[in-house]
Amino acid sequence: MNFGQALVCLLSAALFVACDRKPIEVTPSGTNLTIPVTPPAIVQPPSPTQAQPKLQTIKIFLGAEELDAEMALTAEQQHIGMMFRTNHTDSDAMIFVFPSSYRASFWMKNCPESLSAAYIDPDGVIQEIHHLEQQDTNSVVATSENIQYVLEVKDGWFQRHNVNTGAVIRTEFGPLRKTFFEKR
Repeated sequence: MNFGQALVCLLSAALFVACDRKPIEVTPSGTNLTIPVTPPAIVQPPSPTQAQPKLQTIKIFLGAEELDAEMALTAEQQHIGMMFRTNHTDSDAMIFVFPSSYRASFWMKNCPESLSAAYIDPDGVIQEIHHLEQQDTNSVVATSENIQYVLEVKDGWFQRHNVNTGAVIRTEFGPLRKTFFEKR
C-alpha cells in the first residue's frame, strides 16, 4: 500500500468514527505529516413538533375488554408515541413492540395529557402498570428487564376496567409473540 492509499484509508476510517466533536490527529505511518480530522457528529432525529399521523391499528383483548391499539413498530414511531395528542378517549391506545425484552423506560415529553402504561413481558403478561404524568421528562423505569411490549391508554383506564398485573394480552391473531414475531 502506498502513502496515498494509506492516507485515504486512515481518513475514511476517521470519518466513520462517531464520538465527540474534538479533532483527532491522524499521522500516516512513515511521514511527519499530521492531519487534524473532526469526526462527524452523531445525528439525532429532530425533535418532533406535532403529533404523528394515526398509526395502523390492531385489536387487543385484555380479558373481556377490547381496544383498537395503534402499533408503534419502528424506532421513529416509538420515539414520537403519543406526543402532542390531546383529547384521549377510553378507546385510544398504542402498543409499543420491541425486538427483544429489556428494562422499559418511558417519559412524557410533549405529552399534554397523562396516560397509564402497562409494561408487558414477552409472553403477553402485564408485569407492571404505571401512571405517566403529563409533560414529565423523568423516565418511569420498569423494575424488570423482561419487558417487550408497552401498552399506553388514557390515564386510569386499567383501574376503571379492572385490568391488573398478571392479565394476559392477546390480539385478534393470538398471543403477542405469535402476532408480532412468528410468520403467519
